[in-house]
Amino acid sequence: MTAQPSQAPDGGPLLIAVDVDGTLIDYDELLSDRVRAAVRGVVDAGHHVVVATGRSLPATLPVLDRLGLDSGWCVCSNGGVTLRLDPRLPDGYEIAERVTFDPAPALRLLREHLPTALYAVEDVGVGFRLTAPFPPGELFGRLEYVPFDELLSTPATRVIVRSPDHTSEQFLRIIEQVGLHGVSYAVGWTAWLDLAPDGVSKASALEPVRAALGVGPERTVAIGDGRNDIEMLQWAARSVAMGQAEPELLAVATEVTGSVEEDGLADVLEPLGAHAGTTADVR
Repeated sequence: MTAQPSQAPDGGPLLIAVDVDGTLIDYDELLSDRVRAAVRGVVDAGHHVVVATGRSLPATLPVLDRLGLDSGWCVCSNGGVTLRLDPRLPDGYEIAERVTFDPAPALRLLREHLPTALYAVEDVGVGFRLTAPFPPGELFGRLEYVPFDELLSTPATRVIVRSPDHTSEQFLRIIEQVGLHGVSYAVGWTAWLDLAPDGVSKASALEPVRAALGVGPERTVAIGDGRNDIEMLQWAARSVAMGQAEPELLAVATEVTGSVEEDGLADVLEPLGAHAGTTADVR
């Protein structure tokens, strides 16, 4: 499908929101030279690339470094944390927005249905407090192991539930049966659940970024592959699903590109880049 959004009469910069895992990089953490060059090309053309990811802040910063993105905006933790990037700042960024919620009711309910699952609460900018080790390479930052009850005591930006004993399909069925209320949630491509404050998503974080940048709604592009990208693709004027995307995402996308292994993101970005001219249309 081809998007048919309205256009700003004089064009202008695009806001291009890009997911990380399964979009920018593959599941072995590979970032291809072609994708890196395509990102650089759209930045050089004057467009705003905003990385929008479910990753925590410590897990996102290395990706920004690999892309050479040191200014602008970034959305982490599925919209729970928004960063303003500026190389002049001591850490190279500041937390512009952080949204929290009381995780206790949802955690208690989930544990009734998933007593053997692994539970983690994000400590923004630091790492996680968690009940037991997650599979290798899934969490970044400082990991502090605590009793389950300690996860209930403080407001959280993001909670993760991981159940290595279940397939993603089994896990999704259990989560749907639980009937979570008062939170936003997204199930990953493994038996992985992200909990966030009610109404918080990548889209809810991207909208104030769009306003701050002065980009019109018709000049927005979003590319992703997972269930946590649904709201983001619905928010954007042009929404692109990766070739291997979940069916729920394919249903809301205005178009589909190649898979992450095929550098599908580069297929979207290269026509918008500096070498393609500076009058790139959102379509």
